[in-house]
Amino acid sequence: MIAIVDYQMGNLRNVQKALERLGQTTLITDDPARLAEADKIVLPGVGAFEDAIGELKRRNLVEPIRSAAEKGLPLLGICLGMQLLFEKSFEDGEHDGLGLIKGQVVKFDLPGEYKVPHMGWNQLAVRKSTPLVEGISDGTHFYFVHSYFVVPDDPQDVACTTDYGAPFCSVVARDNLFATQFHPEKSQEFGQQILRNFAQLCG
Repeated sequence: MIAIVDYQMGNLRNVQKALERLGQTTLITDDPARLAEADKIVLPGVGAFEDAIGELKRRNLVEPIRSAAEKGLPLLGICLGMQLLFEKSFEDGEHDGLGLIKGQVVKFDLPGEYKVPHMGWNQLAVRKSTPLVEGISDGTHFYFVHSYFVVPDDPQDVACTTDYGAPFCSVVARDNLFATQFHPEKSQEFGQQILRNFAQLCG
């Protein structure tokens, strides 16, 4: 069973429907006990970092997510969910994240011709082989909506980059932890491929 973390800040049903189209059994939940029973966990997210980490704490979900990650369960962060995996965000101040991946979350600082948020279709450049991007070629387009991006401390955590004024990390992969800055559930057939790859991972 794939548990989709419900903290009232994600496209939960869209993610669920995308996974169910692949034949996966899913559960949207904010119950720490149900997270502990999951085979895999998806942490989606749309909105502000401070509000998101606050909701995770309020619902007592931080430790179950950390525990699952430490046990080796495959975990997929999507958009804001990706950013929450990191140690710190500088969105509207300075806020601690889940700390599962070393690094920080920073805002785009771009010339005036680049609009922020970065919104729409953009390409991936695959930087390392990882099961999450199996079958995804350089130049494949995915759908993005974000003003902030992650900067991992370890370059080996960067699986893919995307160019928007300059290259930024758009996919991370570290052991059982995976994350995408784009929305696979909104990215048509190649987004489905990403979700299929995640669903096929063994814990």
